Amino acid sequence: MRRKRGAALAAIAMAGVLTMAGCAKDSGSGDAGAAGGDGGGGEAGSCVTQDAPAAPEGEAEPEAERNTDADASDLKVGLAFDVGGRGDASFNDAAALGVDEAVEQLGAEKGAESPAQGTESEDAKQQRLEQMANQGNNPIIAVGFAYAEAVAAVAPKHPDTEFAIVDDDSVEAENVTSLVFAEEEGSFLAGVAAAYKTTDCQVGFIGGVDTPLIQKFEAGFEQGVEAAGGDNIEIRNEYLTPAGDISGFNDPAKANVMAGAMLSQGTDVVFHAAGASGQGVFEAAAQNDALAIGVDSDQYEQKTLAEVRDVIVTSMLKRVDVAVYDYIAALAEGNTDELPERFDLSVDGVDYSDSNSDIEDITDELEGYKQAIIDGEIDVSDQTQG
Repeated sequence: MRRKRGAALAAIAMAGVLTMAGCAKDSGSGDAGAAGGDGGGGEAGSCVTQDAPAAPEGEAEPEAERNTDADASDLKVGLAFDVGGRGDASFNDAAALGVDEAVEQLGAEKGAESPAQGTESEDAKQQRLEQMANQGNNPIIAVGFAYAEAVAAVAPKHPDTEFAIVDDDSVEAENVTSLVFAEEEGSFLAGVAAAYKTTDCQVGFIGGVDTPLIQKFEAGFEQGVEAAGGDNIEIRNEYLTPAGDISGFNDPAKANVMAGAMLSQGTDVVFHAAGASGQGVFEAAAQNDALAIGVDSDQYEQKTLAEVRDVIVTSMLKRVDVAVYDYIAALAEGNTDELPERFDLSVDGVDYSDSNSDIEDITDELEGYKQAIIDGEIDVSDQTQG
């Protein structure tokens, strides 16, 4: 799928924040660092056509303080992972980190852990949750929207067991808590970063599975690219598997081939939202002297990605760890109703990573866009434009 987007972006209300820079190649960002590709492009930031909102003055706002006073010693936390399980360096690892921190900080007990399989049936998911409940795990956290049907079936059978489900808010039951995110807001920042880091004015998005959830990442990314680069930057979008086939979240080889093809067409920055498949994207970027943007966890810091970390200029952080930790703390204190309805930029639910120093030259621009979204000056749609 190849798309070139227009400059008009009805989904984003710029409210006078962004102005055309006059000269189509003037980034207004000063001396930018080099991007990955050297295929005849210009300097990093040379594809940007619009001025960024002003960065907030003074020191950055600190992250929201975590509740470390809750006593979760009565909770035995079970984790029903998505495909890939612990060790995927992405989505599942973020959920696992939230539980690990609750064990360390709040005294929770680590319960059973079990990953989903790429082609498993609904019965298999239900059996996993049933087994966890029968083993005394409480709460049980289902990691991923694919568990929605299973949670809806199993939770009513175990009214004394608390369940949480990540990335789905369709289950209506007294003992089920939904943990959902503003993926489009974090992905908008990834799109801005891609616009500033591309030298050939061509960027790409690779989604794991073509579902409404992953389309939110695509939507935000497109809007961020266009906010910074207007119609000066071409966007290529591809998905590894169609809806219903979740193997796209755990197929690095396929992702490597897809990313390699995208890069051979001139793309020099690729953002993935594909779980463990992202490793293949990073390997393709390294092989093609390009850059990549990670997802969910700070993938630059993941040990399993050490050999390709230099191409990961930033990651769109989806703070599943924060949501899982906060859920456990709130459950321990009996106040899950006080959790955010959606974990967005304003509550540190999504963000971008700055562990790779190659992002430092555009931090002011990213912080300006971030604050504009928090303040409501930019409205990021969760729907793709095409």
